[in-house]
Amino acid sequence: MTLVQLEYIVAVDTYRSFVSAADKCFITQPTLSMQIQKLEEFLNVKIFDRSKQPVVPTEIGSQIIVQARIVLQENQKIKELVNSQQHDITGELKIGIIPTVAPYLLPEVIAEMLQKYPDLKLVIWEYTTEDIIHHLKTGVIDCGILATPLVDLNIIETPLYYENFVSYISKNSKLYKKKTIDVDDLADENIWLLNEGHCMRSQVLSICRSTKTNRLQSLIYNTGSVETLIRMVDVNNGATLLPELAIKDLNSKQLNKIRYFKSPEPVREISLVTHKNFVKKRMLNALREEILAIIPKPMKQHKKKAIIGV
Repeated sequence: MTLVQLEYIVAVDTYRSFVSAADKCFITQPTLSMQIQKLEEFLNVKIFDRSKQPVVPTEIGSQIIVQARIVLQENQKIKELVNSQQHDITGELKIGIIPTVAPYLLPEVIAEMLQKYPDLKLVIWEYTTEDIIHHLKTGVIDCGILATPLVDLNIIETPLYYENFVSYISKNSKLYKKKTIDVDDLADENIWLLNEGHCMRSQVLSICRSTKTNRLQSLIYNTGSVETLIRMVDVNNGATLLPELAIKDLNSKQLNKIRYFKSPEPVREISLVTHKNFVKKRMLNALREEILAIIPKPMKQHKKKAIIGV
């Protein structure tokens, strides 16, 4: 029994496919299958039920895979101990990030990290909150950047910043003449939303439900893009809510449509999250430092702001 064989069964369990697992492990599918078969012969059990699609572990296989994940995590701790004695940050950090944060945060952070840590490999995916949590637990990613708080004892949250929600109002709206607005002012506005699965959709709905008679758009347009929401207001009127970092790239005409909320402003808490067994702490600290370096100081405090749950 080898660590490589344990990595292969964990990969198959994660991707529920021998082909996908082989691709992610950068080997051929026959090689992966042969190694798993050798492990099964060594243990004298069947780890996977190959008759089902997608492939699933057997009952004993599930227990073996749980233990395999623990063994691999402990092995990673040894590597981390060695790395901690070295001055350079090296290795691979796999990051999951929600789409409503990624374009406004990562470009600058990535540029700085690649310059400062040339031996560090970053692998980044944009995922929904639900997917990030799942992939943390299955070991597909090392950490996530998303809105919190979460209700999960297996996930460790490290708050990074508190980002205001701002309203983006059509020029044809009666709210356009106001300098700041109350949440209740949205009651008579048609609101454009992200599609299902995005935590920001749930947060915006939570804000809107606090109004008296809020209306949502009668046209259902499914989008995962904040930029599309902005364009919808520009062309089709109505309003939407945006995370504050999203407005830094708006042009002057679009900035004139931004309205801040009166205190207490609705905000979302953005955190760096890991599984409780996470071990790549030096890489994580480097990532955290680079994020905090580009975040405006007011956003690092949440006084007089109402944190909206996920």
